[in-house]
Amino acid sequence: MTQVFNAFQHQNILIVGDVMIDRYLTGKVSRISPEAPVPVVHLQNRDNRLGGAGNVALNLKALGATPYLCSVAGRDEDSRQLFDILPELQLSDKGILQSDERRTTVKTRIIAASQHLLRVDNEDTHGLSAREAALLMERIRDVLDSRDIHAILFQDYNKGVLTHKVIHEIMLEAIKRDIPTAVDPKFDNFWDYKHVTLFKPNLKEIQAQLSFPVAPRLQSLKKAAGQIHGKLGNRYSLITLSEKGIFYDGDGQSEILGTHPRTIADVCGAGDTVFAIAGLGLSLGMDIRDIAILANLAGGQVCEKVGVVPVDKAQLETEYQTYRKNGTIAL
Repeated sequence: MTQVFNAFQHQNILIVGDVMIDRYLTGKVSRISPEAPVPVVHLQNRDNRLGGAGNVALNLKALGATPYLCSVAGRDEDSRQLFDILPELQLSDKGILQSDERRTTVKTRIIAASQHLLRVDNEDTHGLSAREAALLMERIRDVLDSRDIHAILFQDYNKGVLTHKVIHEIMLEAIKRDIPTAVDPKFDNFWDYKHVTLFKPNLKEIQAQLSFPVAPRLQSLKKAAGQIHGKLGNRYSLITLSEKGIFYDGDGQSEILGTHPRTIADVCGAGDTVFAIAGLGLSLGMDIRDIAILANLAGGQVCEKVGVVPVDKAQLETEYQTYRKNGTIAL
């Protein structure tokens, strides 16, 4: 398996989707406001982090791969901060289109004593205009024409970047170029990803989309995977089950992998981490069970840390080797 971890550095991955800023305002609470029954936070620190599709790119980079991020941001103060963050993280901004037609998505979290008190979202969620979509596709095709891309990942947060037209055009490019694809879907375009290679919803999302109850049990999830395949023609399904772990289906295999004991600090960004691992494993042609094991371990790892943070490659490799030896990550 060490060979696989070493091979990560040779993979070029295109990520298309909703990029955003995760803003953290952290402070201390020592009293309740006299104006309303709410805590007063004494602000001590501001931190802007790359989120959404950008967090997928960060996880890929942390694993050694080369991510190519394509998205649309506003032309505002927040986009200037976004473009400041990217080079600091050694990520290219060449695939980020700026538009006067939308705001840069910012999720602001107010935190005290490691507890989330409030989140404020500043965003536009309407779909790209025809002009925006055409300009974004120009940037995507430029990446595809100039780089040897090993997988295309769709990170959909329903913020408007992945419209039906954009999804369709990228899927045609992927099929034409024989590039595997993976999607982390959201509600609006859930069934638009025809012929995607790997489909990764969470349990809540698939429960909302199917006409029958879906429970976190093997037979129920296998039935759901059958419905997904019937609608999309995908090869693999991964369904994240929160504290119950992850379900995988494909190549004649199906299984639920449970979670491992962790001290959970924050679940923000865990889905991005799981998806990044899944996409990277797909690009290398890994067995679906190994992909699910790695994704499950990585998602749990980042939940041990406050805020949106990328996976630790060395820790992930150690946990994987321990899991393969003992069936658990307990050291």
